[in-house]
Amino acid sequence: MGYFLGVDTGGTYTDAVVVDEAATAVIGKAKSLTTRSDLALGIGGAVDAALAAAGVQATEISLVSLSTTLATNALVEGQGGRVALVFIGFDAGDEARAGLDEALKGDPILRFPGGHGHAGQEIAPLDLAALEAAVAGLADQVMGFAVAARFATRNPAHEIAARDLIRRVTGRAVTCSHELSANLNGPKRALTAVLNARLIGMIDRLVAACERHLAAVGISAPLMVVRGDGALISAAMVRERPIETILSGPAASIVGARWLTGARDALVSDIGGTTTDVALLRDGLPEIDPEGARVGGLRTMVEAVAMRTTGLGGDSEVHLITEGLTGGLRLGPRRLIPVSLLAVDHGAMVHESLDRALSTETSGEHDGRFVVPMGGQAGGLTPRETTVLERIRQPMPLAQALTSRLEVAALERLVARGLVMLSGVTPSDASHVLGRLSAWDGMAAEKALRLLGRRRNGAGERFATDPAQLAQSIVDQLTAQTAECLLEAAFAEDPAFAGEPPETLARHPLLRAGLSGHRGVVEITARLGVPVIGLGASAPSYYGAVGERLGCEMVLPEHAGVANAIGAVVGQVSQRVSGEITSPGEGRFAAHLPGGVEIFNTLDLALAAMESALTAEARARGKRAGAVDLHLTARRDVKEANIEGRTMFIEASVTVTASGRPRVAHELDAAE
Repeated sequence: MGYFLGVDTGGTYTDAVVVDEAATAVIGKAKSLTTRSDLALGIGGAVDAALAAAGVQATEISLVSLSTTLATNALVEGQGGRVALVFIGFDAGDEARAGLDEALKGDPILRFPGGHGHAGQEIAPLDLAALEAAVAGLADQVMGFAVAARFATRNPAHEIAARDLIRRVTGRAVTCSHELSANLNGPKRALTAVLNARLIGMIDRLVAACERHLAAVGISAPLMVVRGDGALISAAMVRERPIETILSGPAASIVGARWLTGARDALVSDIGGTTTDVALLRDGLPEIDPEGARVGGLRTMVEAVAMRTTGLGGDSEVHLITEGLTGGLRLGPRRLIPVSLLAVDHGAMVHESLDRALSTETSGEHDGRFVVPMGGQAGGLTPRETTVLERIRQPMPLAQALTSRLEVAALERLVARGLVMLSGVTPSDASHVLGRLSAWDGMAAEKALRLLGRRRNGAGERFATDPAQLAQSIVDQLTAQTAECLLEAAFAEDPAFAGEPPETLARHPLLRAGLSGHRGVVEITARLGVPVIGLGASAPSYYGAVGERLGCEMVLPEHAGVANAIGAVVGQVSQRVSGEITSPGEGRFAAHLPGGVEIFNTLDLALAAMESALTAEARARGKRAGAVDLHLTARRDVKEANIEGRTMFIEASVTVTASGRPRVAHELDAAE
């Protein structure tokens, strides 16, 4: 009998779980801190402990599947490597559409004439000599390139030519927009390609770290990765398409929630260190977002579960609001290293800094905050950013890393690039002060909260004189923001409120009054109408109060802390490819095939050719994704219009889906 191993790498913890090959029972589970400097250490700690807890030998593992929130977290926090966009055939200002300029964050954009028309005809030739000269000078300044050409989904020739040239000249990874989506909307495809290119290095390091440890302990089973729609994909394929792992962790959590509870209708809320992810289970299945995954305010073309991801987690940054007489708190969206966690490995430095700040009555702007170097590709930094980065050789107090206010913006840029991380007070620290957690250095957390509480509000009074008082306020704020996340998701999925902004409804005074059971001249009552399944290691600490606030049933399953890892190994492989047919003239039908455009005299011939080509492509992708027992389905959608009694062809699309179960180790051996 074989066993399945699921691994989930989050911003704070890496989880591992062992289930039987029939996927009916959890045999063993474990957690380990995610080690950003060397992900293999955290993965290894969780995997080894889970195998030991299960009493299973490494050679008995027949399948390994990985889910992760690292890509999601990076996009929510605005992080990732520096990339360059090659923008072919687009008009001036097109980069301002779809949030593309926001996603670029000042990274270089190279514009060239070229691209194709809606029927696949070349608009202008692509100047490959000019492209070669431009990219050669950027090779050492970026970690990868994104290529987007006008109407590339109708004819990808210019993207393919640019990709081949860039790989030959620079040796860097290249992402083409047509490889990620068959849909129109060039700037949105370009945005998706930019984000994919930005994530390649991160996901490659994760997959390599996992493979390295599996090989070290003698696990030779296939490695799969969870996609954003909950389906599985091979590790080889995900290295080229890391964008598909955005919402990987949340998608795995939904699959895990369904497996753990058997629930058919519920909101699933997964709280991690960086984000809270909320999705609706309807009739036992997650909803798929038809407009593409939305993460960190950016709408991509990646097919994924309909998930609302908010920068709110156990390690979210605590902001003090100093406006007004009483002030207040706000959490997120950025993740910090909790002070209590930093003190585990750097206790002497952390406590010395905290004690020094507490020895004076004057509060410094950066008291209780630290900075930690993370490594990575540092090309494209300004001289000031380089100076600050070179100063941060090891974890240190934030005040020590900055010599002037002018360097604050430089430090923020280093944080956005993922080259350094900040450490400060988080809800995890508050939970240590309140005795809800004890895994890290509670004394460091108490000192950091005491320092934070000494800050003053608009009335000149301290925010808190007692660390426990401030800790409870932080936990209460987490409860309030979590309830708002759930309400936003509920309003977004309720047809009665279609067209109304869920963010506004979730914070409406009438709703707040209803949740509080207001009784006055008007009596108002409101509650959430479906149960909530709370997932994540910290869910038991926080979600009881959330259920009370929303007046709903709160379900906290036994293995809620490793639901993502469970979901990683109970999913299926699925690959879907699509193509379009247009009409450049009466009696002519253009099939935009993966290999180029072909013209047919009848629609039936064009549809048949398209379906045949896509079936071959889907079968190949399904096998490459690691599936066996492939089942292929095809769907045709022909759009026509009746004009003065005559049927006129508009366009047609064909979609072929290949699905199957993941190949396990003994099947791999047989195939070889």
